[in-house]
Amino acid sequence: MPYSLTILDVVLGLLGLFLLLQLRIRDSTPYPPGPKGFPIIGNALDMPSERIWQTIAHWGEIYGDIVYLHVLANRFIFLNSPQVAYELLDKKSLIYSDRPVLPMASELVGWAKTLALIQFGDEFKARRKLIHSFMGTHSSADQLAPIEEHEVKTFLKSVLNDPPQFVEAIRRTAGGIILRATYGYEPQERGDLLVQQIDQVMEQFSVMSVPGAFLVDIVPALKYIPSWFPGAKFKRIASEWAQCLEDAVIAPLSYVKEQMARGDASSSFVRNCLEDQDLTAEQDYTIKWAAAAMYGGGADTTVSSIETFLLLMMLYPEAQKKAQAEIDAIIGNGRLPCSADMGQLPYVEALVKEVLRWHPVAPLGIPHCVKEDNVYKGYFIPKGTAVIANIWGFLHDAKLYTDPMVFKPERFLGSHPEQDPREYCFGFGRRLCPGRHLAWSSVWLSCAMSLAVFAIRKPTDSSGNAIEPTVDFTNNTISHPVPFQCSITPRSDAARLLILAQDEIK
Repeated sequence: MPYSLTILDVVLGLLGLFLLLQLRIRDSTPYPPGPKGFPIIGNALDMPSERIWQTIAHWGEIYGDIVYLHVLANRFIFLNSPQVAYELLDKKSLIYSDRPVLPMASELVGWAKTLALIQFGDEFKARRKLIHSFMGTHSSADQLAPIEEHEVKTFLKSVLNDPPQFVEAIRRTAGGIILRATYGYEPQERGDLLVQQIDQVMEQFSVMSVPGAFLVDIVPALKYIPSWFPGAKFKRIASEWAQCLEDAVIAPLSYVKEQMARGDASSSFVRNCLEDQDLTAEQDYTIKWAAAAMYGGGADTTVSSIETFLLLMMLYPEAQKKAQAEIDAIIGNGRLPCSADMGQLPYVEALVKEVLRWHPVAPLGIPHCVKEDNVYKGYFIPKGTAVIANIWGFLHDAKLYTDPMVFKPERFLGSHPEQDPREYCFGFGRRLCPGRHLAWSSVWLSCAMSLAVFAIRKPTDSSGNAIEPTVDFTNNTISHPVPFQCSITPRSDAARLLILAQDEIK
């Protein structure tokens, strides 16, 4: 009986060829060191599901600054040294600025169209240029200060009126800053549907952009199976999330165009881009997705920072008191801190830096991808390898920060301050966050104004005993504190009146 090839034969043959090629490469130039793993599946059993950044830091202690893992045909390089991150992601940014293709997020849901996951090229450059012109410098970001100040004052009033709903107030404030700057849209104080819609999309992205979050990211061929196939629930999820993404991008853009048609659109990034221009379809597409990137990159990260700030103020009341004493001495109690006060409150600035260092909003950032084979310090890094900077590890490196697990704003004061965490937490190379100046000022204002008027304490039970918060964080790309209770009350009657006096301030 004549022999005929089956699909299984082909798959096994290709797998064998792949393994032979791997062995040839390793014989000539070794991969960086890392956990040994198993044949075929590689390090699938080594990848942790929780606090992966701590595991990677531990691997760094064992294997060094560059750690290599592979899961089936998927290769990962983890960087545990900021110097190595600089040498690869900055100095070699021409070949280290791509993004890995995540079948779930990039292809099935459509995030490959966004600035976060788009490949490095002309469209990427066009979008970054647009965003940079609007908020990419200190001076351009300063022009948005009135929006930030108004929205943070709204936050203070919301928390004063309903302290237990502080997370919703944070989300509305962070969303309000970006939505007003980007689209000229001012959200409702409670239950704004657009804020909820975009927050939902960002939560979905934060889940699916973690490498290996879905099996299809490890076995890309699964993306071709039909949605009705047993075990293909991810296809149905992808279809739903793709529609959510498209709706969240179209809704605010349509709002601006409708406002412009009526002649009453507020000044914003989108209005500035659209007005007085005969746009091509390509330009309209670039503007649409550049605007989406501004919200996606700014809102959820700010939420995480302010949540972490509140958690830390409960855990470290002495730091809170020092910051409040500085505000009282320099600003007084007759007004709130404002953008013009940045640089005048050194302890408050150090405290906000320490919030960013103690738990960075994106502990591993978003993976880079090397677009061609590269050799670094004698190690072979193949084309297509996902390159992940352990930002959390950088910011908890005992060689850079004394007592790195302790919240200590003083580390950034004096004649020999420790490394500014903003050098790391906003990314690297050509993927450096274009909205980092606005992000910093938004977080600074939120913290400074809150410290000026609120006492942030642990809540108490019916017997008056303090309820200790759970100190843990989600494992998504944008990492938030797990839900916690917090007592937020006015520091004094004067502070309460100061908050209420903002009602007429726009």
